[in-house]
Amino acid sequence: MNKCFASGALTVRPEWVDYNGHMNVGYYVVAFDKATDAVLDHLGLGSAYRHDHDASVFVLEAHVTYDREVGPGDGLRFSTQILDHDAKRMHVFHRMHHAEENYLAATNELMIMHVDLKTRRSAPFPADALERIETLRRNHDALPRPEAAGRTIGIARS
Repeated sequence: MNKCFASGALTVRPEWVDYNGHMNVGYYVVAFDKATDAVLDHLGLGSAYRHDHDASVFVLEAHVTYDREVGPGDGLRFSTQILDHDAKRMHVFHRMHHAEENYLAATNELMIMHVDLKTRRSAPFPADALERIETLRRNHDALPRPEAAGRTIGIARS
């Protein structure tokens, strides 16, 4: 059975909690960034790649949904699904679940682009990384498309 990539776990730190008693919106992005790092490391595109090849990835667009509160000390686990890719870009969808109660806390959808840091311009992924991306995406092709993927923001009017 095909599964999303297990992209890490962490605990909500006390300093991430706002005056409402739950994790502040900005720290959701910080937490999802850790999940992104885990995926990039798996694909051979992490920090070591950046330093060895003077290339990296940049996020072009990000969408976050806040589905249910998490608070101080709550354990979180992340899963990631590759929705699509081409020679230079990768469309990624993260889910954040409460580790103990298993509810969906938030989602994060990203469009990521590979960049040559010498020119600061987009560049194709290296062949070995592209092969790993394709393998992961093929694994994820059988998964249902997340409901929150591709959502737009707006006020529904009747």
